[in-house]
Amino acid sequence: MTFPYPRALVLVGCAVLSGCGLAGTASSTAAGAAAEAQQAREGKQTEAQVEQKLQEAQQAAAAQRDAAEKDAH
Repeated sequence: MTFPYPRALVLVGCAVLSGCGLAGTASSTAAGAAAEAQQAREGKQTEAQVEQKLQEAQQAAAAQRDAAEKDAH
């Protein structure tokens, strides 16, 4: 006994298998996007910390200059 539509069966089989691949690709893409978002958050946090330390260093330098000027007069 033969299947009356062998090409249709092959097409359906290919569609099912390619759908599985697409689902895997979509999930790995979503995982990659989540990882990139996490890295971006961490990068922004690091940038904010560096900027805070820079501001603190500038304030300390300004205070040191003010102190030096007062001692000079």
